[in-house]
Amino acid sequence: MRKISEMLRQRHDLKRSYRDISKSLNISVGTISDYLSRAKAAGISWPLPPISEDALHEKLFLPTLNPTTKKTPPDWEWAHRELRKKGVTLLLLWREYREIYPDGYGYTNFCNQYRAYAKQLSPVMRQTHKAGEKIFVDYAGTKIPWIDPHTGEIHEAEIFVGALGASQRTFVEATATQSLPDWIQSHIHMFEAFGGVSEIVVPDNLKAGVTKAHIYDPDINANYQHFSEHYGFAIVPARVAEPKDKAIAESAVGCITRQIIASLRNITFTSIGEINAAIKPKLIAFNNQSFQKMKTSRQELFEHLDKPALKSLPKDRYQYAECCKAKINIDYHFVFDDHYYSVPYRYIHLPVDIRASSKMVECFYQEKRIAVHIRSHSRYQFTTLKEHMPPSHQAQAEWTPERIKRWAGKIGPKTAQFIEHMIASRAFPQQAFRSCLGLLRLGKKFGEARLEKACIRALVTGVTRYQHVESILKNKLDFLPISDAKPEPIVSSHQNIRGSIYYK
Repeated sequence: MRKISEMLRQRHDLKRSYRDISKSLNISVGTISDYLSRAKAAGISWPLPPISEDALHEKLFLPTLNPTTKKTPPDWEWAHRELRKKGVTLLLLWREYREIYPDGYGYTNFCNQYRAYAKQLSPVMRQTHKAGEKIFVDYAGTKIPWIDPHTGEIHEAEIFVGALGASQRTFVEATATQSLPDWIQSHIHMFEAFGGVSEIVVPDNLKAGVTKAHIYDPDINANYQHFSEHYGFAIVPARVAEPKDKAIAESAVGCITRQIIASLRNITFTSIGEINAAIKPKLIAFNNQSFQKMKTSRQELFEHLDKPALKSLPKDRYQYAECCKAKINIDYHFVFDDHYYSVPYRYIHLPVDIRASSKMVECFYQEKRIAVHIRSHSRYQFTTLKEHMPPSHQAQAEWTPERIKRWAGKIGPKTAQFIEHMIASRAFPQQAFRSCLGLLRLGKKFGEARLEKACIRALVTGVTRYQHVESILKNKLDFLPISDAKPEPIVSSHQNIRGSIYYK
């Protein structure tokens, strides 16, 4: 799965470093540098214009005329030795290196190459978390049982745990399941409890967050990714079987299990709300208690470190949406939740992506939104926008029974009465529109006065079809007195309107 647009978003919108983007997307720093350089050369910036990932990839990888030259690496042993000296930084060493090799590594590549070298010398490295940078999230392995008072059935509540990296301030919430709606709802409550959003969220590889775990290229759940874009954070899943990637979460889960979940073991709960009400005061006490080896608490560290560094919450709260795929039918509609929604008719037979919230239903083709509707829960009904119709369908959709009757009334009362009989004779009014319009156009061909007389004769003889009135006009039966009229002419159902006329 290509992730060029996400790479550009994190670099230009979130202002993240190459290394942070590398961790988020599990793509090498060299690849990120190459992609961003190509994007700059191709004149591609953020925000992106409406363009698919495939088209974006083609723009970035057009054939280049200048072959890449092999760059001379620095002496990493020298760099490692020099860094131990006071005041020496990687930036200083890089500048000295570029004085000798002007065409050498760029600064970012230089730093990453050095860190890779240093990691070989020191395989275990203690993680240092910056203020407001990361939140680690996971579910506790221990669940809290509760009894449904109406059915007597015993359920088990899942315990969501989120902890900030720098202060380790913790958020805890009981949910019914680990499903995607509960997962995202807990994130929303967590951000609101912290009063802001971190740059990164580090989840475990549960299905609600990661649809396919992979050491290099995990697939993030589409809803979870959309949620991260709404709140402006990057998702960096922990590697499989690498607990040190989420050591803060593991520690928080252990503490919450021992100090909160275990203390509630003898209480009988009858709802998720009761569990959360019992957790709340215990969580406040947990965040305010001092660390064993530090004379401060999680709450105090949060006030001084994480809280000032967190990004503001978005103006609008995220609305959970269902995502699925569909195919546009021949009537330029797609079906979602047993309701039919229209799209522009030129997308007939094409596959589309559907995103539906509690209020809106959006349709996307190649990541471009082509239609949006207010969500309807009326089963097997249609929601159709006029601008989505072909021109011929739009013209027909403009006609209503009331409009046709008004037109007929201008010709004469009997014409209007005959139109009402035509509409009433059909199961649906729309089935009579074509015949009604054809009848009214006879007024232009034969004259409105003759059409009114023909409708009078048709009403007297009890007929209700367009063909009968046309036959009266063509055979000039409208000139005969009504009292001298012959039995009504009937056009055989086996003949067209030019077919022979017979009498009863």
